[in-house]
Amino acid sequence: MSQRILITGARRGIGAALAVGLARPGNTLLLHHLDAAGECENVAGLCRDLGATAEMLEADLTDPDAVGRLAEQAGPVDVLINNAARASNVPFGELPLGEWHQTFAVNVTAPMLLAQALSAGMAERGWGRIVNVVSPTVRMGGPSGPSYVASKAALIGLTRSLARSLGPHGITVNALSPGAIRTEGEAELAGGRDVESHAPLVATQAIPRSLLPEDLVATVRLLVSAGAGALTGQVIEVGGGLVFR
Repeated sequence: MSQRILITGARRGIGAALAVGLARPGNTLLLHHLDAAGECENVAGLCRDLGATAEMLEADLTDPDAVGRLAEQAGPVDVLINNAARASNVPFGELPLGEWHQTFAVNVTAPMLLAQALSAGMAERGWGRIVNVVSPTVRMGGPSGPSYVASKAALIGLTRSLARSLGPHGITVNALSPGAIRTEGEAELAGGRDVESHAPLVATQAIPRSLLPEDLVATVRLLVSAGAGALTGQVIEVGGGLVFR
């Protein structure tokens, strides 16, 4: 079955790995980015090399109007993967309200608006898949700051609510919790010391090795497959056993 797939934050890291992992002849990958057309074009090229169609869509997810335009530009979508996220490591004692609002705008409000806009077409067709990328920091309380942890907890709540609301229409909604995945963004936050910053987490995993974005691909293929129609409202931990549910 061919699929039309929108992935937010697809220019690199987890989003890029999922795009390439879902690329195959007949599929159309809609790759969202924010002001990074060069990086995103590289991902689009890899998808096209695998026989898929790839299009790039630019939008600022902090702007609800821009999110609405993104949904319009995407058109009918079979699969929505809300991967884009705003990192926030600001300590609680120093947390400004603007930081809180901006983090929630990208991590919670944008996924809600995209799901609201695109699930209508899914419901009309009687089939759809929504995957929200969350975080094990919800279970652990950190090491990210309170804005990020709270926003990902809210996204899990949204996932469960949407699963209940959209299930009767043939739409499944699940959350993917990646664990300590090594990405470019993680390296930047750690000042290039991502291996060292992840070492304490890796040591506590049941599978004690560094994880890469590609480790998530097989799970997402399952979640968006036709055979996963009874799998909904779940948080799937793919973190090498960092936390258990």
